[in-house]
Amino acid sequence: MKWRGRRQSSNVSRSRGGGVALGGGGLLVALIVFLLTGNPMDAIRSGFGGTAPTSTQNYELSQKEQDLYDYSAVVLADTEDAWHEILKNEGVNYREPQLKIFKGQVKSGCGLASAGMGPFYCSRDEAIYMDLSFYDSLIRDFGADEGDFILSYVISHEVGHHVQEVTGIMDQYQELMGKLSEEERNALTVRLELQADYLAGVVARYQKDKGYLDPGDIDEAISAAWSIGDDTLQKKAQGYVRPESFTHGSSEQRTRWYKKGYETGDLSAWDTFSAKNL
Repeated sequence: MKWRGRRQSSNVSRSRGGGVALGGGGLLVALIVFLLTGNPMDAIRSGFGGTAPTSTQNYELSQKEQDLYDYSAVVLADTEDAWHEILKNEGVNYREPQLKIFKGQVKSGCGLASAGMGPFYCSRDEAIYMDLSFYDSLIRDFGADEGDFILSYVISHEVGHHVQEVTGIMDQYQELMGKLSEEERNALTVRLELQADYLAGVVARYQKDKGYLDPGDIDEAISAAWSIGDDTLQKKAQGYVRPESFTHGSSEQRTRWYKKGYETGDLSAWDTFSAKNL
């Protein structure tokens, strides 16, 4: 992606957790929303248990980390421009989220988090949290194609959850969750996540129309989405697939909804909740 010399969002900051002390049995985690596994809204709404706060401080970035940081700030700016324009046409006032880059551990509005959880969105403070090491992890551990646009997909997906918050989708989702069985909750969460993939595709289309994309960028994003599909992750982790336990969708579903958002470029086909064919 053409990003050097372009506007960077002012809603980006960096910090590192320090001196984290855990009491009793350690963290009692209600899984935080992140890109790979887990129940998003349980984490967003209920957060974490723990007995000691973390302190945060700025930390020095390596040159590679600085490039990823600056790239992320440009991507966040793209999402701001895209969603201000798109949601204005829908009569919705877009509130810009924060992107908080951390290293190791961080205290979010949803509680304590570590790099191993992957990027996540917390609706309590309307912030996205990301350890830059996740970029290498996507390539090394999950098999995504190397390229900067995989990070654009990750950030745009998490911003998609913020769009769901701003438009009231998250509140509707949470209300329904309390009335469903575990398998039904999983199925509903898949629809939430596929919608975020669609919204990431919409941002990519906005970037393309602005002339920001390089050849191969969309292929990189599709590779990243495929590498973290529930079926692909389950096959790698346990050798078999349990569709009833999916919470984010299969690799085919994730890539298809991302491409659908990219091809459409607006909210006209974003309703994953009433779609008969996911």
